[in-house]
Amino acid sequence: MKKTYKNLTSFADHLDSEYGKRGTETREKYEEGYEAFKLGVMLRELRKKHGMTQEQLAEKCGTTKTYISRIENDASDIRLSTLMRIIREGFGRHLSLNVDH
Repeated sequence: MKKTYKNLTSFADHLDSEYGKRGTETREKYEEGYEAFKLGVMLRELRKKHGMTQEQLAEKCGTTKTYISRIENDASDIRLSTLMRIIREGFGRHLSLNVDH
């Protein structure tokens, strides 16, 4: 027997309800914050996968532990050139970006 749930909404509908439709100022601020959060999580997971502390990663790529921590926990106002350097020098990888429409 299949269960039905009467008051469920999709996550997309929830976001529309809480933050407005895509393109509105409130929704775009939410989306930017979410992307920054994802970037911080990605960096933290990559660092842990390589068995490094924040301090070790910072030393390896010429920045500070505080800056690495800020990216991992806040990820606001990150310079693209610095992020590229962290990925390249810290992990020996290259950062690739894409633009969604």
